[in-house]
Amino acid sequence: MIEQAKFWDKAATKYAADPIKDIAAYTYTLERTRSYLRDSDTMLEIGCGTGSTALLLAESVGTYHGTDISEKMIKIARGKVAETCLANLSFEAHPALEGIYPHDGLDAVMAFNLLHLLRDIPATLDAARAALRPGGLFITKTPCLKDANWKIGLVLKLIPLAQKLGKAPYVQSFTVGAFDRMIETAGFEIVESGNHPVSPPARYVVARAI
Repeated sequence: MIEQAKFWDKAATKYAADPIKDIAAYTYTLERTRSYLRDSDTMLEIGCGTGSTALLLAESVGTYHGTDISEKMIKIARGKVAETCLANLSFEAHPALEGIYPHDGLDAVMAFNLLHLLRDIPATLDAARAALRPGGLFITKTPCLKDANWKIGLVLKLIPLAQKLGKAPYVQSFTVGAFDRMIETAGFEIVESGNHPVSPPARYVVARAI
């Protein structure tokens, strides 16, 4: 876990500066997510990075809290929010599970481009389910790399070497079907899903705690 934090600390400045690769897919994800939010909602985003998505969604809810494993990412996020008038948005540096545990009765938990980077996805989903009120929402967008094309498959084969050199983080590979089953097994009912973009499939899921 410490090694992961160090990797993302090192990547934070470049991560903050990089443009969004598929703006159409990103915009669509934001619009669909906003459609589920209410101005009274209390929500948590795990793996919030430098807070770009939080800044765009916080105005739609009552309270928005973001966490990330990287202290440098969180420092950048706090700098961004300090330049706004968003009094309902806060950030703390925590690994995913530790960021969820203190919460209960949440209206929504979100995880964008995060779950494939975690070693224990089922434990994270279970924790998110426990932190939500009955009927609360888990909203995620997660690359399902096992369904990617052969070119990305070749890149994935190089990841173990890149990890040894400190050039890549931990990454899991699974199919869209397997990912959906993990969410349902954790006690959620999927109410919306889709791949945005289609290739490699970034699985967007809105799931209700049951």
